[in-house]
Amino acid sequence: MDKIYSSVIEALIFASDDPLTANEIINAVKEIDGEDTEIKTADIEQSVDELNEKYKNSDNSFRIIKIANGFIFATKGEYAKYVGFLSHEKTKRRLSQAALETLSIIAYKQPITKPEVESIRGVNSDYIINTLLEKNLITIKGRTETIGRPLLYGTTDEFLKYFGLYSIADLPKPREIDEIMQDEDFIEQKRKIMMNEIEEIIEDEVEKESDGEGETE
Repeated sequence: MDKIYSSVIEALIFASDDPLTANEIINAVKEIDGEDTEIKTADIEQSVDELNEKYKNSDNSFRIIKIANGFIFATKGEYAKYVGFLSHEKTKRRLSQAALETLSIIAYKQPITKPEVESIRGVNSDYIINTLLEKNLITIKGRTETIGRPLLYGTTDEFLKYFGLYSIADLPKPREIDEIMQDEDFIEQKRKIMMNEIEEIIEDEVEKESDGEGETE
């Protein structure tokens, strides 16, 4: 592969807001330079490795990562706290404990029906499943062949992006989950999330009380 395509690949990934798959990169190159252009998935993988090596040697704060079956630029882990401080918008997408629990069940058991999810959780999951569908974290994968033919649910590429996974195979194994739960950083982040949720509840209550007073007047 011509060296020029390393820069082309870099430019394409940089310009994309979403993870760019190898096929999308190949299609873009062939669309411009012709169908007979010799460029394969292995060439892209090699170029990404070389680019990351260049970024590493230059001590750049970013690199190209593989996520949601594609490639995207991302800052290094050591800068996450600084970038996270500015990412207030993401808090709007924060999931409740019930949503995380339901999403975990679907992720590990997919494809799975709503009755099966409810059987595991022990509570009605209509609202939570609708919320996850609206956020595009899960999608309908089809129907079962059983009586009533209930819908089957599974995760989406948006789910992979949300949790920073390349594929569903990268989900933590059950034995790893206990280790994650005991990790100090995880515990600290969980504490912050819980505090934020408490603050939001208090703010909502204050707003309701204020609205109530206004109506009384």
